[in-house]
Amino acid sequence: MIKMSLIVLIGLGASALLRKRSAALRHWILAAAIVCAAATPLLERIVPVWHLPVSASILGGRVEPLAIFIPVHERELGVLADGVQPTRFVPVRTAASLRILGPIWMAGIAVCLSFLLVGFARLAWLASRSLPVVNETWTTIAAALSDRFGLRVPVLLLQSDHPTLLVTWGLRQPRVILPDEARDWPEDRVQIVLAHELAHIQRGDWIVQMMAELLRAVYWFNPLVWVACRQLRRESEHACDDAVLGLGVEGTEYASTLLALARAFRQHRRSFFPAPAMARPSSLERRVSAMLNRRLNRTPLTRSSGIAIVIGLLAVALPIAGLVASAQATGSFSGQLVDTIGRILPDTPMVLSDAQSHQKHQARSDQSGHFSFTGLTGGDYVLEVERPGFALTQGRVTLAAGQNLMQDVALQLGRLQETITITDGPPSPARPGSGRRSEYKPDPPACSQSTAGGCIQQPLKLRDVKPQYPPQFAGSGREVLVLLEARIGVDGFINDLRVVSQGNAEFAAAAVEAVRQWEFSQTLLDGVPVEVRMNVSATFRPAQ
Repeated sequence: MIKMSLIVLIGLGASALLRKRSAALRHWILAAAIVCAAATPLLERIVPVWHLPVSASILGGRVEPLAIFIPVHERELGVLADGVQPTRFVPVRTAASLRILGPIWMAGIAVCLSFLLVGFARLAWLASRSLPVVNETWTTIAAALSDRFGLRVPVLLLQSDHPTLLVTWGLRQPRVILPDEARDWPEDRVQIVLAHELAHIQRGDWIVQMMAELLRAVYWFNPLVWVACRQLRRESEHACDDAVLGLGVEGTEYASTLLALARAFRQHRRSFFPAPAMARPSSLERRVSAMLNRRLNRTPLTRSSGIAIVIGLLAVALPIAGLVASAQATGSFSGQLVDTIGRILPDTPMVLSDAQSHQKHQARSDQSGHFSFTGLTGGDYVLEVERPGFALTQGRVTLAAGQNLMQDVALQLGRLQETITITDGPPSPARPGSGRRSEYKPDPPACSQSTAGGCIQQPLKLRDVKPQYPPQFAGSGREVLVLLEARIGVDGFINDLRVVSQGNAEFAAAAVEAVRQWEFSQTLLDGVPVEVRMNVSATFRPAQ
């Protein structure tokens, strides 16, 4: 939002500095600035990132980070008891952080867009009720002015029954909608009104103003956008006035016509329409004053000037889009790396990557589990920690300028992966095993007395029940894949078994019935029984 505001501010500043130049030039500068501002989110993704060193006191002192969380991308714990090599399994976990300002911002966008859409709908409804103008005076003047302005598309003149509707809109088929009383206008007023409206068409003012309205709807809370949209509309009217005066119309005659229209429209309640309006009361005084000022520059915009302005604004907008402000005073991120029991994890590689520039900072926990990343500029970083048997941890760390953040990081156990294949045919005999848990005598924990953490004793499957191919589908030749997710409790029994992808309800029920009977020895972390997640992939295949 800051980058977009900076581009809009540059456009407003350039327009103010060129106040002695023509309104057409100032309007083009504002239009190009608004387009560049709207494209800033896209430009941020494609332009190179560069850092602007600034004082840490400008960006703020020591503050707490906005967020630090560690969503886990699971990695297999090891080979299971039946000798099947597990495959990598990456579940999706979403950490949704609802902010207060988000819903307010979206509500504002919805309200602004609603007003805009209602205006479009009403304008389209009135246009559908309007009748084409067949008066020879109007059509002759319109044809002559179209030639003078070099319009390549025919302009449709519509007569509405609305008392104050005098607008121009449309892209492929421009339309000029005239008020009900326009049928009684004298020829000189017809000449002036049509010249003004066709000037809007020749300049493409409607599409430019609509782009500005959409930008204002998205950034409705930004006063700079409101100022830019209002100034853009004013400069558009001044530029069209200059175009009319350039046809040889006297300023006094034009001003009298504009005042007469405003006086006539004032008797009726005005309505909002998303299109340029000729006799808008808010800008009437300035426009009349400009019409009567013979010293003003009324030079139309040339093609070379327009291209030069676009190139100049792009030369400013592209570096702004890639700008990342970083503090001269660097900060650090340090803490202690532990497991879920709270024991330290020494000699573990860690990588901290800049979320924007993707610059990597590497560190390794020492013998006491402490780690430290130094020389960090303010911004967002992605933390990755990889240790065998644990989940591949990726978390976001936000640092303020010059901040020294201390935050411990706890690694979670990885997941087990069990892959089984069930073939259509007679039930297979029960697989021999060690028997029930009561018959199993585990070895004494080898690392319960160690001060360092990360010692994992994997579970051993003590009871294995193979799923049976559903008899009602025997000989059908169907192959079905069922994915399950289970939790092995501290007692070794299956808990929280759920179906991730079933393929078929009967096959899924057969897999669930078998897996629910599995039993394991305890999973030990540093000699302490812990729960562990397990993913089961069961493939039901027809007999060969």
